[in-house]
Amino acid sequence: MSESTASLRRQINRAGDLQSVVRTMKAMAASNIGQYENSVRSLADYYRTVELGLGACFRESRVAPIMTDQREQSEECMIGAVVFGSDQGLVGQFNDVVVDYAVKKLKDLPTKPQIWAVGERVHARLADAGLPLRGLFTVPNSVKAITPLVGQILVESVTHHSQAEVTELYLFYNRPMSAAIYIPVSQRLLPLDEKWQRQLVALSWPTQNLPQVIGDGTKTLRVLIREYLFVSLFRACAESLASENASRLAAMQRADKNIGELRENLNGTFHRLRQSSIDEELFDVISGFEALNVKEK
Repeated sequence: MSESTASLRRQINRAGDLQSVVRTMKAMAASNIGQYENSVRSLADYYRTVELGLGACFRESRVAPIMTDQREQSEECMIGAVVFGSDQGLVGQFNDVVVDYAVKKLKDLPTKPQIWAVGERVHARLADAGLPLRGLFTVPNSVKAITPLVGQILVESVTHHSQAEVTELYLFYNRPMSAAIYIPVSQRLLPLDEKWQRQLVALSWPTQNLPQVIGDGTKTLRVLIREYLFVSLFRACAESLASENASRLAAMQRADKNIGELRENLNGTFHRLRQSSIDEELFDVISGFEALNVKEK
């Protein structure tokens, strides 16, 4: 049974309304990508500066290490992980990619980790994967909202680390590459052990003027370590948000294209059905006219 022109017109109107919503979401995602990418670029320079400062502090012989590896004090290594995902849908495989990567990496660790999820969608996927969940954080909706989230994560992680409940902490998130392409990455945030210190000491100073730590080296080191933890979490969150919006933009572009093709097909069907109806009416008129002529003759 063929569809009526009225039914097709309603479908075309609904498709048009849906396309307007998709295009609005696409514009919002494109706008959000800009602010998060600018934040990531700014963080890259600041992160490098903090690393160079830490390396300079560790080169000073009078500055003793203040963050030791808790595994030497604990018989069992307790592992924690923060996985950054999304609260909202329409992001394609964004959450699945980071969860699959985290599950694969965490399987190689000696003990079962405790997980903090950033985002309800990734939280549900981690639960489906059978990982023990320790907490849930809300995904920030702007660059300004990242700082309070980082503060909450730092309070949780540092508290558990100081109590030896978590001796290692890993970050898992998606990092934007180009266009809508992103890759899952990980970073070991804690402990700040000798291996971490040696990596920073190995960093070459960018100029010929060697740095010196003025004043209390231990105090300076503590401040730089706080900045290192903060900027590491901030960068992970900003890169995850940039990747999320890039994934949403790509999904909206595909949806916009599909809706456009659907509207084109519906319009074609509508015009054919309407033309067929007009042809039938014309045939009826012609048939009636010919019948009248025959009757008159």
